[in-house]
Amino acid sequence: MNPIKQLAGQTAIYGLSSIIGRVIGYLLVPLYTRVFIPSEYGISNELYAYSSLLLVLLTYGLETAFFRFTSIEKDKPRVYSTALISILCTTALFIILAVSCSRPIAVLIRYPKHLEYIIWFILIVSMDALTAIPFAHLRAVNKAKRFATVKLINIFFYIGLNLFFILLCPYLLEKGWLTGFVNLVYSKEIGVGYIFISNLIASALTIVLLLPEYLSIKYDFDRVLWKRMMRYALPLLIVGFAGIINETMDRIFLKFLLPEKIAMDQVGIYGACYKISLILTIFIQAFRFAADPFFFSKANEKNAKQIYADVMKYFVIICAFIFLTVMLYIDVVKYFVGSDYYKGLPIVPILLLANMCLGIYYNLSIWYKLTDKTTFGAYISIFGAVLTIILNVIWIPIIGYMGSAWATLICYASMMIVSFIYGQKHYYVNYNMKRILGYIALALALFFVKKYLTFDSAILRYTLSTLLLLIFSGVVFYFEKSSLLWKKEQ
Repeated sequence: MNPIKQLAGQTAIYGLSSIIGRVIGYLLVPLYTRVFIPSEYGISNELYAYSSLLLVLLTYGLETAFFRFTSIEKDKPRVYSTALISILCTTALFIILAVSCSRPIAVLIRYPKHLEYIIWFILIVSMDALTAIPFAHLRAVNKAKRFATVKLINIFFYIGLNLFFILLCPYLLEKGWLTGFVNLVYSKEIGVGYIFISNLIASALTIVLLLPEYLSIKYDFDRVLWKRMMRYALPLLIVGFAGIINETMDRIFLKFLLPEKIAMDQVGIYGACYKISLILTIFIQAFRFAADPFFFSKANEKNAKQIYADVMKYFVIICAFIFLTVMLYIDVVKYFVGSDYYKGLPIVPILLLANMCLGIYYNLSIWYKLTDKTTFGAYISIFGAVLTIILNVIWIPIIGYMGSAWATLICYASMMIVSFIYGQKHYYVNYNMKRILGYIALALALFFVKKYLTFDSAILRYTLSTLLLLIFSGVVFYFEKSSLLWKKEQ
């Protein structure tokens, strides 16, 4: 099979769980932003930022190390068993320590009256960590359908519980139906906490669904192998942790750097409008699920570098197309959030571009993974994290969440450029930079045409948007048709 088609097929399957789940989950964004005021919705955004940081610490780069050692070790079951035992032990230790310190943690992050939030998130992030290696195993053995099935069940269950607690239970109480049952399982005072309860139950179900992956192996811990894996993984822990700082710390900075009376409103608005950029994030996430095992599997082929170059070009084309689609039809897309959140829409194009740069960086990062120079990834990520922290600290007190958005873009763009420069020195890939930069520039030019060429008529606005999108598609087809036809003949 053509390698690009193979990667596209795997991206589609792995992305099924994300794309379908996120599209349906999009229904929760208008729900949350209409049921909860910005300060309440801000609680969810902040706590999930903490959980993202913790999940990176609890998996400590072992997922990528698992892929690397699965590709080079003959005894693959031992690699899986060693990685899984390591995660099981460290997660158990985390639960014991975190639960015992839960009250001081609640006071520290300003939730002294909601100790339950801390307990719930300790359990959520722990269960998510426990599923990391089993999910990686499914990807490594190309069981994409089982991977997607388990992910989809988790997502549908989570969404269903949200609808049950946030919509159905209040409706039943209002109508006076099934009040005995509803009062048994529902309390109005919990409010935004039902988002977390739904996640907790869905995560527990995922553990149950993955039991075959836990029980079907012989548990055999190889200390020598584990030490080798950890030497490979620990720099990736720094990469991952610094990366999560870049992705999520802005919510935390907004809370603690702005006046307390407006901080959670700003966190809520920023988090809601950030969700609009998730249309691009969904594609990048699906791509990453397929890309790591794909890139490693192609590493020893003669035309590996040409494959990587082609992947990068088509990746940028898709990202630019998504960026244009969202921004040309932002008048429609904005209805995903409630009207109280519209003031945050100016951050959307900035965050879309930031995520495009991040996706390109993920493509480029293959150079230090294949050459076992993961420390370079750590250095680049630390550089990005320091830049994120400095820019947020400087800009948030001045321009609020706009400062966070610009800091995110500058951070990811800088990491992308640095990774490209060093990557070309250590693992040269002949990327078609003229095409890649040209497509990005074209997308930006068409975006600015729409931004500054305004019409009162909705029909004229949407006609212009469609025309601009067709222009981009036509240009791409014109320049890529020869290579696509050639690949088809091959």
